[in-house]
Amino acid sequence: MSDRSKPHNGRDTGGHFKVRQADVEDLRTEPEGEAHLRDDVRLGGAVEDTGSHAGELGKHIEQLIDENEAGAS
Repeated sequence: MSDRSKPHNGRDTGGHFKVRQADVEDLRTEPEGEAHLRDDVRLGGAVEDTGSHAGELGKHIEQLIDENEAGAS
């Protein structure tokens, strides 16, 4: 029987998430939080926001894209 291809869902082969997960708003309120966040992004490439308002910025970006596409036509 052959192995079934399974999606990785953002995990490496060891089962750990590749991207650091943190509440970005909590990090930004700490005294050195923004510097640590910048370093995490610089070294790791990304930080997944797991806070309560995590999806709001994505909605705003989607609206900007839609407005840009409407203006280009």
